[in-house]
Amino acid sequence: MTGFGEEPADWWRIRRYAVPRWMIERATERRLAGDWRGACAAAHVDVEIDPADLTPEVEDDLRHFAPDLLRWHAPRNIAGSTALTPGRELVLARYGDVALRVLTPPRTEAPQRLRLRVGGPFAGDGRSLVREDWVDLRYLWDARRAPDLLLHRWGCRDRTPYLTAGGVPLWQDELPDPAGECPPDGTAARVEWIGSGLWGNTPRGLDRYRRAGLHEFGGGEFDAEAEPRSFLLRDSRVDPVAFARALRSLRARGVDRVRITIGGGCFEVTVEGLVVRRRSVGDVADLPELPWLAWRLPPDLELLRRGALSLERLHPLVRNALCPARPPADGPVGPPDPTLPVPTRLTCHRERHEITMRDGRLRTPHRPEERDRELALGALGGPAARCASVVRAWENGERDLPPKLREARIGLFLRMHAGDAEGVLALLDAGFDPHVRDARKRTLLHHIHQVDHRVLLPRLLAAGLDVNAEDSDGLTPLHMAVCHHGSPETVRALLEAGSRPDTARRSLARLIRKHERDDLAFLLSEETADE
Repeated sequence: MTGFGEEPADWWRIRRYAVPRWMIERATERRLAGDWRGACAAAHVDVEIDPADLTPEVEDDLRHFAPDLLRWHAPRNIAGSTALTPGRELVLARYGDVALRVLTPPRTEAPQRLRLRVGGPFAGDGRSLVREDWVDLRYLWDARRAPDLLLHRWGCRDRTPYLTAGGVPLWQDELPDPAGECPPDGTAARVEWIGSGLWGNTPRGLDRYRRAGLHEFGGGEFDAEAEPRSFLLRDSRVDPVAFARALRSLRARGVDRVRITIGGGCFEVTVEGLVVRRRSVGDVADLPELPWLAWRLPPDLELLRRGALSLERLHPLVRNALCPARPPADGPVGPPDPTLPVPTRLTCHRERHEITMRDGRLRTPHRPEERDRELALGALGGPAARCASVVRAWENGERDLPPKLREARIGLFLRMHAGDAEGVLALLDAGFDPHVRDARKRTLLHHIHQVDHRVLLPRLLAAGLDVNAEDSDGLTPLHMAVCHHGSPETVRALLEAGSRPDTARRSLARLIRKHERDDLAFLLSEETADE
């Protein structure tokens, strides 16, 4: 599911780690300088465009293309991950029979790079892709249209729903009375009043949908089967005003059918009659998907309402679009810079001990020989001291960590996953321990295929990380690079660093064939090919 997760922590982590501030600032600087290719490079967007396809209209859009803003809004896999939803083709703009398109990575653990193309219908390059229609959502990727978020999405200019004009979340008693009169069209209060009445599959809930503008479809009736209708009306994240406006835009462009995903099910939406029917994925495979951002509450707004995120931590274009009346920020706008975890205090042997991150290690008050003795005792099944068990969990990927250290570990690996080599390097420079393992017992080297290996590989090898370390599945960093679309250059660098092609549990040749890595055929020597 690529909507707002049950746990706000999922989107909080996405906003903190998936698009680092340095990427936003660098891409913005290049875009404002007229260098759209440089902006794409800064935002990890690979340009795969034939110069012959760069018509004046396409080039005009590319000059204002904000790839960092697109990455901010791109569909994400949630439930503990910050990864881009794999296998998606985002159709940004159409020029007759040609379209500007962006492809998401092929797998969740592949490098989180986007691919920009211009081409004819459905440029799927042999893969089965889900096509999302972003043509009416220019405010999510076009810097010229980013300020139109309020007007385009809700038809209002006064303020963002559920926030004051200055961006402060409204209290419940400050929202319109659900039993009162419907506020005027084109106001944030109307959006709030409609949202307050979505109380399930009831006459009141259906009335709120009609008030949102959905009465224009199907002659005044919300024509839907009971099951999908109950999904729509039960889901508090549905934004009926935005949904109605999105359908109206589709109808104006002549789009008659799209698909949406609700509660894990796939549904076909007939735009003109607003008929929502459950379908198998195969039955609607050729239909474009209406992006969830077009008909559900934006996660940024949800985080602001909950107080989980401040406006100054948003992408600058999003911050300004949500609260145009807010004065300019005093400092940088965007996700925070990486920092070391604060010292953690815990009870060990009936004393309060402090654990700190310093000089590349997790430090405790215990002497090295005392710590080693406690770890050995724990390995034999004895009662290890609390400090020793924390160190062991840190080095082995176990969960028995204080919350602050657990979040620090998660954050480090999420930065690796996002391709934030600069952020990881900054943490290592500040004294972060590079020997930590994640919950699948993977080291930082296991994720080297997701970042610029030229930046981090020498640093990790110098720190003493084992290039042949195995994770809980018996995969080494080399195997991970092969399985998850690491570049041939990364694979060569790992081999030069001493990676063994095969282990007792894994064969490199078999992995290359299984994952159809034709670009790694050079590795299939006579020794590895004879399986």
